[in-house]
Parts: sequence; C-alpha cells; structure tokens
Amino acid sequence: MKSRREFLKKCCALGAAGTAAHITRFGLMTANAQTGTPYKALVCIFMNGGNDSNNMIVPLNTNAALHPATTASYAAARGAIALSPASVLPVTGGALQYGLHPALTNIRNLYTAGKAAAVLNVGTLVGPMTVAQARSSTPPFPIPRNLYSHSDQTQQWQTANPTVAGGTGWGGRITDAIAVGTPFPAGVSVSGNSGLLTGVQTSGVTIAPGSNFGLNGFGTDAASQARFTAMQQILTFDSGVQLISSSAGVLGRAVTSAVEINRALTGGTPLTTVFPNSGLGQQLSQVAKIIQVRGALGMDRQIFFASIGGFDNHSNLLNDQQGLLATIDAAVGAFQAALVELAIEQNVVTFTESEFNRTMNSNGTAGSDHAWGGHHFIIGGPVIGNNVYGTLPNPALGGPSDMGNRGLWLPTLSLDQYGATLASWFGVPDAALTGTPTAVFPNLVNFPVASRKLGFL
Repeated sequence: MKSRREFLKKCCALGAAGTAAHITRFGLMTANAQTGTPYKALVCIFMNGGNDSNNMIVPLNTNAALHPATTASYAAARGAIALSPASVLPVTGGALQYGLHPALTNIRNLYTAGKAAAVLNVGTLVGPMTVAQARSSTPPFPIPRNLYSHSDQTQQWQTANPTVAGGTGWGGRITDAIAVGTPFPAGVSVSGNSGLLTGVQTSGVTIAPGSNFGLNGFGTDAASQARFTAMQQILTFDSGVQLISSSAGVLGRAVTSAVEINRALTGGTPLTTVFPNSGLGQQLSQVAKIIQVRGALGMDRQIFFASIGGFDNHSNLLNDQQGLLATIDAAVGAFQAALVELAIEQNVVTFTESEFNRTMNSNGTAGSDHAWGGHHFIIGGPVIGNNVYGTLPNPALGGPSDMGNRGLWLPTLSLDQYGATLASWFGVPDAALTGTPTAVFPNLVNFPVASRKLGFL
C-alpha cells in the first residue's frame, strides 16, 4: 500500500481540473447523456469586490413626475463621483431614458439590438419589505446576515441562502433538480472553486483557462504510455479491501473520463473569434471552447462560472471602474461573437453578479463604500432585451429607498426572483423552484406568485 500511494502521488498530479474531489465526481455520475432536448447554458460573471452599479446604469430622466431618479437628483447624491450625462451611452427602458457607463460599448450595442437588458436594484432578501419595516426591531423577514461583509455576501449570492453560513449553491441545486446525467459535470468554473455550482447530488469542476483537463506527466511516447497503462492496472486491482477498491474504482473511472474530456477539448476546431488577453477574456474563451465540444461531451445543459476582481473601490472609483468595466465589455463582446460563430447564440444566457452595490454618495476619497441592492445585466439571444426590469431607487440620501443616509438601497427585487427567471428558462420546473427546504430557491415562496419570475427571458 505504501508503494501504491507513492506511485499515485508521483504519477497522478492533477492538472487544471482542480482538486481530486472535483474530478472523482465523474465516477459518481451516470454515463448516459440526456438526449432529445435543445442545448442551454447559463454563464455567470461575478464582479468581486462589490461593483458600484450606481455608475453602471444611471438615469437620464429629467422629469421628476415620471420617476424621482433624475439626472439632477443623481448628480446631487453622487457628488464628485457622478458621471456627466454627456459621457454615458443613452438607452431606452420603457418610458424612461437611462445611460450605460461609457466603457460598455459592446453591451450597449447588444442592448439596443434586443440581446441584453438591465435588472435594477437586485439583492439578497428573505422576503419583500419596506425600508421602515427593515429598520424596525421586528422586520417581517430576517435581514441577511453580515449584510455588508464581502465574504458573507459573496457566499449568499452563490447559495441564495441569506440567513445561514455555507450550504449548497443555487446553480448546483439547478443541476440536481433537472437531473443532468452526463459523464462531464454540468457545472464548470473557469475561475477557481465556486460555491454556486455545488449541489447535493452534483458538483462542479474547475478548469483553468488555456489548460488541458486530465493528468499531467503522461506523454505520447512509449514509456509514458506504459506508465499510464500500469497506473490503470493498479487502479483496477482488487485489493480485497472494500473502501480501497471502491476509491480506486472511482479514480479509475475519473481517469477514463478525463481522457475523453481532454480528447474532446483538443479535438475542437479553433475559433476564429479573437478574445482579449485579459483574465476574464481568457476565462470566457475557455467557456466558448467547452460549449463548442458540447456534442462530444454529451451535454445539453451547462452552467459556467467566471469572475473578475478589483471592484472594492473605496478610492479612485472613476478611473478604476473605467478599466474594469472596459475589460468586462471587451470579454463579453468577444464571447457573444464566438457564440454567433458557433451558431449557438440563441441557447446561451450570460448574467452578472456582485456581492453588493456601493453607497450612492462619495466617502470623501473619490470612492464609495459597501451597500446593498444593485443593478445587473443579462445578455444573450433568448433575452427580451432593449429594456429594463425593476426600477431605480429614489436617489435621495436618507430617503424612502435608503437604509441609512448615504444611499444604501433596500433591494426591490431579490436574488431569488432574478435566479428563478434564469432557472425556469434553463428547464427547472416550478415545483422544484420553491416550497421545500431543498428547493432551488427556498425563500421564493415569500414573494407574490406573479412576481417570482421577472419576465426577461
């Protein structure tokens, strides 16, 4: 047994697939892929640090009678960190005019083409309530735990469980609910481990951009292949000890699956779409490559997780956010072009997340601080675009939307409603969305039936 452990330690260095726990999940899943249903994919782009979405989507409304969020009230509340109306990219949403951040040229083009929409003032909520109720000593629903904490709110956005630590992710619960049965996990992170993709019966896998999936150290020469064959023989050897044999069987099946996955990825035709050489650009390039070989992998449903950091802008907000949003815009533009190249644009929806929005007013150091409800984009062919869903908060500091006196917006839409809309399009039946502790969104039952899905797909 000692020599066996040493052999595995030396020869079974897992590559970009992440941890052994991820790859051994292959051995726990059925090898029979679903058939007869059209392919669908969800792609999450998580903005780590708390994106200041007050400058991502701004009001161009000049009539306070239509909505209290006007260019004047926005400028008065934001102060030194306000964007000028002349600098933003104008779009229409219903009867109102909005401006997108000037860095978002590709997203603006997708928006006006009806392939993107904005969802306003979304946040972690257990149930709907007013600012007065939320501020009271007995709110109708619990306030999310550690509301302005990066780590806690990041976890809550991925688990959709605002009141307890840990738990499964809502993306993983989606794959549990629709019983995705394939040799390749339905959840794929191209940005490290993600709580979003962990379910009860299913788990995600991590693949680093630009890397192969499988085992390092085995080349195509005769000696390498002999070592690989010897390793497979060891893994299939019946030791007579149930636990050891079971573990070896799981790892053996994982190795076989990894070989097939690597063969699919390396066998795909190179895309002509050029992705930016940014971290997010390369992550979305990897997503596009995996989508391209979906047939070889037997996939008809996939959820991807990508991320970009740097949004904790307590200072230098205007300059730093310009670069960050430009990076997202370039990567999203290339990704959508790749989906068009693959003739799969109508089957993929990309959506944004961030742990929280930031304060409406400046903190005095040309930045903003941790807040609550914020705005997001949904992008893709299935999106009912060129529109906004929800409403901007009243920008008045200390006003009816503010949990404090700096513009900490109480969300008017919940993560559960946002996610349930995505999950329903993905194929999750209504009965699995809510109503039980194991539902995809257990707290969705607290919201009126008519508003549980937001209608953007």
